[in-house]
Amino acid sequence: MKTTIEYKSRKLKIDLTQPLDLSISIKGSANNVNAWYIGPPKIEPVVFEDKIINVENGASVNFNTITFNPHSHGTHTETVGHITKEKYPIHKCLKQFFFLAEVVTVAPEKQGEDYVISAKQLQFLLGNKKREALVVRTIPNTKDKKSMQYSNTNWTYFEEEAIKLLVKKGIKHLLVDLPSIDREEDGGELKGHNAFWNTKGILRTDATITEFIYVSNKIKDGAYMLNLQVASFENDATPSKPILYKIID
Repeated sequence: MKTTIEYKSRKLKIDLTQPLDLSISIKGSANNVNAWYIGPPKIEPVVFEDKIINVENGASVNFNTITFNPHSHGTHTETVGHITKEKYPIHKCLKQFFFLAEVVTVAPEKQGEDYVISAKQLQFLLGNKKREALVVRTIPNTKDKKSMQYSNTNWTYFEEEAIKLLVKKGIKHLLVDLPSIDREEDGGELKGHNAFWNTKGILRTDATITEFIYVSNKIKDGAYMLNLQVASFENDATPSKPILYKIID
């Protein structure tokens, strides 16, 4: 179904029959994507009075308990509450769910032992475009990202100046195919997170970071409508399902 929506005084036509899902699902398996030095998620049936509560074992329903960490085990969206003493639950901070987004592909630059995304690269890719959301695909881009074990790998990260540039450009929702926008080991400085949420000034409580996405190579760089779907957790982060829709000329 193709539909025309009015978005901030602009009429945009999108095709709702062709959603482009950027999420990595959570599964109870050792090859589930993982970071931050903890074990895999668990999805297990409840055992009650020595009875396994699932249909396979004679119960009338499947009744699983799921144990996971949103920051470690799949696509998740987080708020400034991730780095503040005060609680900022995701379902209270994210009040709108459709945004004009730009998809960009970046080849990280090598700096010593690190690979980084710089302000210069992002400026080149964005130019003067006005977007609320930015979806960053890093290369090489393989399906291994869906099961990568990132702990102790010193993954690609954003330079602080790159994040400051995005804030200056009005990006409120940053989506990346990495476990974090910051360096794996940075002594707890979290320069990128602090810059994005402006912790030294007026907090950007309505801004979000989404990590562990996967952007298929079939998705071209350019403008899309983003539907950022989240679960209503009383937590700084929640599993999420970002969906892109093509904008039809």
